[in-house]
Amino acid sequence: MFYLRLVRGYRVVDLGRWLLTATAAAVVAAFLLRALGRALSDPPGAHSAAERLLWCLPPLIAVGWFAAIAARALPVHRAERIAGLRAAGAGPRRLRLLIAGEVALACAAGALVSLLLFLVLRNDIAGPVLAPELGMGEPLPPAAPIALVTLLPLVGGIAAALAVPGRDALPQDRSAPAGAAFGLPRVLAAGLLTAGGTLTELYALRPAAADDPRPLQLPADLGHTNALLFGGWAAAALGAALLTGPLLAGVGRLLALGRPGARRLLAGRGLTGLAPRLSAPLAALALTLAVVLTAVRHWVAPGASGTGPLPAAEALLVTGCALAAVVARLTELRAARRPVGETLLRLGSSPQLLAAATLLRWSLAGLVLLATGGLTAVLGAGMLT
Repeated sequence: MFYLRLVRGYRVVDLGRWLLTATAAAVVAAFLLRALGRALSDPPGAHSAAERLLWCLPPLIAVGWFAAIAARALPVHRAERIAGLRAAGAGPRRLRLLIAGEVALACAAGALVSLLLFLVLRNDIAGPVLAPELGMGEPLPPAAPIALVTLLPLVGGIAAALAVPGRDALPQDRSAPAGAAFGLPRVLAAGLLTAGGTLTELYALRPAAADDPRPLQLPADLGHTNALLFGGWAAAALGAALLTGPLLAGVGRLLALGRPGARRLLAGRGLTGLAPRLSAPLAALALTLAVVLTAVRHWVAPGASGTGPLPAAEALLVTGCALAAVVARLTELRAARRPVGETLLRLGSSPQLLAAATLLRWSLAGLVLLATGGLTAVLGAGMLT
């Protein structure tokens, strides 16, 4: 009943966040139920059940990531709701559980829609093309689909609960110096990028590189590689993604150097202040885009074997969840910075100046994202053969 009352007060942003979460959960539930259907229809020993479930792990992690970002944005975006619950006697732990329950209900709604569609299609409605994917003609264990569908609200609720600590139950100023926030990540990112890139180059330039059998078979028809080469690329890709936050803060500091005008000063200081809270979603988006672009480059290369619809659908879902997480964090930051903009307007700043500073700030953030994601994609281009 409490969540039904919340739905009555939903705005467009709240409804969009709820529908996106439910849609992503429905797609992942469809992947899990498809794996169940293939396990029922394939002959014994044809494919490993663990391998089928591992294919569902990346989109499941992506849904959990998006649920965590959306839950963390809720206290800032709907400050009046949180303040009202606190006034009614709800403590930080109860608020965290309420937010987690809201996200879990969205995931459960999407998963139930997929389960209902799965059961309806198994009732002699699906054609011969979908029959192997649904396991038609084979008895369905009742516990199997229920267990798979329950996994979605469990992952979404836990991710949401962990993403909203008790100290963040009420909106507050959590600004911290960018240099202190990015001290360790900057060193770690530089170390990973240098070590991974050096390892990849040394391995590729060794005398026996042309005769290397590269026994590691990659999934989704991505060809062959070597475990050492793959490890070097993964380390370099992670390092490039972790550089996103420090680069954002560094670009903001450079923009405010010297004697900047009002537009440069507002854009530079704003970018430096937003970098700690924007770095994680942008780093995840950069890494996701790099992996997806590397895979797409191999799929469309001349002579490459075609891949099925499942890898493409998973790549689309993971990219969409990463992009939606960035949009949710931007919505959170916009709500948190709204009092700053109102104060500047009261002090005499023109709306055109604020709009120009915002445009400059996000243009530079987009360039940083392209730089880190492009660097990771270039490193990945040399890994696949």
